[in-house]
Amino acid sequence: MRIDTYGSSGDYLASGMDGEEIRVHGNAQDQVGQIAKRGKLVIFGDVGQTFMYGAKGAEVYILGNGAGRPLINAVGRPRVVINGTCLDFLAESFMAGDPLNGGGFVVVNGIEFDRRGKVVPLAAPYPGSNLFSLASGGAIYIRDPHKKVVAQQLNGGVFDPVTDADWRVIRPYLEENERLFGIAIDDLLTVNGKRLQPAESIARSARCRSPVLASATEKKK
Repeated sequence: MRIDTYGSSGDYLASGMDGEEIRVHGNAQDQVGQIAKRGKLVIFGDVGQTFMYGAKGAEVYILGNGAGRPLINAVGRPRVVINGTCLDFLAESFMAGDPLNGGGFVVVNGIEFDRRGKVVPLAAPYPGSNLFSLASGGAIYIRDPHKKVVAQQLNGGVFDPVTDADWRVIRPYLEENERLFGIAIDDLLTVNGKRLQPAESIARSARCRSPVLASATEKKK
């Protein structure tokens, strides 16, 4: 079943979602996807506070930005692509297992569009002071070719390289993101007119070992 919403869709949309597909044609409000279990959520705009609070699963794509405290206390295998960024406390107390073994993750592309509709980077891929705070599982992959995200934002995490397995996991979601929003993987891998390897463009990821922030190392196959 697919549900399309227009206008003001209200708080708690897709709360407890369990298999359906929901598309929000515009901005979404607060508490969207709370305790979502499975299904697909596509937001053609921004999303409000505490998005995916306590979520256990679902595949989610956001064209714009998230407000504060997205995916806090999420568990299981939520798999989320945010094309913009979030305000703060992204994935606080994230408990989403090992993304290379069926667990969850978040991709933050840190981009917006100029007046011609061209993909351009945000001034800061992640402006918040707490990233992956108190997390015990999952991963966050951040497009950060200029290495603006720093260890202090991790609240105790460190930088660590990821493997080609990470790229194999996130690439299908970036391909679906391209199909939905027209944001080409090549655009995400292109910086200052030069196409880079994922190691250079999707350059940082937070992985939970301590938690950990890392550099993507494998080029697109």
